[in-house]
Amino acid sequence: MKEAGPVPDPYRMNFSPTSPDNGISRGKAVVIVSHDCITPLGDGSDATFRNALESRSGIRRLTCIDTDGIPVKFGGEAVRPDLSHYPFLSARELKNWFSPVIPHALIVVHRALRKSGLIIDESNRERIGMLVSSAIGGVGAVLAAHDAMAAGRLPHPFSNPNTCLNMIGGKAAIMSGAGGPIYSPVAACATGAVSVACGVSMIQSGRVDAAVCGAVDFPLHPTILTGFATMNGVFQSDDPRDRSQSAPALSCRPFSEDRKGFLVSEGAAALILASESYARAKGLPVEGYVAGIGMNSDAHHFVVPFQETITRCMQIALDDAGIEPGDVDYVNAHAASTRVGDAVEVRALEDVFGREARVPVSSNKSQLGHTMGASSAIEIILCLMGMKEGWILPTINLLPDPEFALDFVPHKPRRADLRYVLSNSFGFGGCNCCVILRRADC
Repeated sequence: MKEAGPVPDPYRMNFSPTSPDNGISRGKAVVIVSHDCITPLGDGSDATFRNALESRSGIRRLTCIDTDGIPVKFGGEAVRPDLSHYPFLSARELKNWFSPVIPHALIVVHRALRKSGLIIDESNRERIGMLVSSAIGGVGAVLAAHDAMAAGRLPHPFSNPNTCLNMIGGKAAIMSGAGGPIYSPVAACATGAVSVACGVSMIQSGRVDAAVCGAVDFPLHPTILTGFATMNGVFQSDDPRDRSQSAPALSCRPFSEDRKGFLVSEGAAALILASESYARAKGLPVEGYVAGIGMNSDAHHFVVPFQETITRCMQIALDDAGIEPGDVDYVNAHAASTRVGDAVEVRALEDVFGREARVPVSSNKSQLGHTMGASSAIEIILCLMGMKEGWILPTINLLPDPEFALDFVPHKPRRADLRYVLSNSFGFGGCNCCVILRRADC
């Protein structure tokens, strides 16, 4: 009688590139045809990248809210676009859609579509997906409604629609005419990257020809900031001896020996993805390829990242791209500037690339702060631009931690020939997403 083999674990999937369980690898190339963003470093992808190349910081003392009585004084306020340039943002629209996540998402989607040259009409509208989401969404609208009721007034009639995460993609679809599937993935800090991963999956499965992906968050509200402070997650600017007292820009310092938590920022980003065949047929530009995706869950802790699964997530992305660790020319780290999170990511990188490996690693959050769900989408955009122009953006404010041996590209950008780039994103709840990009001309 044949001896029984091990009982299969129904909760463990085989993520190798040849496995039928891997929903990413389908043999259909997916390209990024355009992008746009709004960040603390600039209004638009180009302005953000140019200021990042100058090693500038978007972190400053907050002026958009009253910080009296709360422990968080510094953050990244997004550069506000001139709303008069966008006819779809009429005075009535802005009055009704008062949560900043809505108009800023519409702006980056509009500009990314315009730059792509993709015309949405009756011939293709049902083949264009919309996957723009948010980690926090319009929480400020709920808080404003509560304040109104506490003062004896009724909430604004659009209060609830302003809080709906799916309304971000819904409004973008109404504006653009995209009639394909609307999906609003929410994965905490990895939301933007997961929206890209889901867009890739939709395209490769044949459900759509193109997808608008991205994320937006405008979380600078006293209640949200104080909530992060009570979790001991954000930088609290109450130590007169801290080097940030001379300049708030010094407060965000991933991988540094004196890192003390992330800086909350505002931001929005949109990327237009398409199958390569569709992009070529329509004459759309190709900014780069999504070469591989890794996604998994820590299944470990609600905020503390887990080295084993982060290591595995990077390896899944490498397997999906069909490349080896040595093929990666640069790693865009999640690196939010927390004591535990940065250390776990460094150890996971050492697991994948080796402790003696010299693959450059840097953190865009050192310059931008943490734009929550939008951060991973913004970082993918900066990776694309760096690949195209031959630059690695720096980790500014770095005071080396003797426990870390990696090359963190300190203080200044570095010239480099980048063919493959890995962008890491890890969020609350153990949401991990790693994206490998390939340069357009490779």
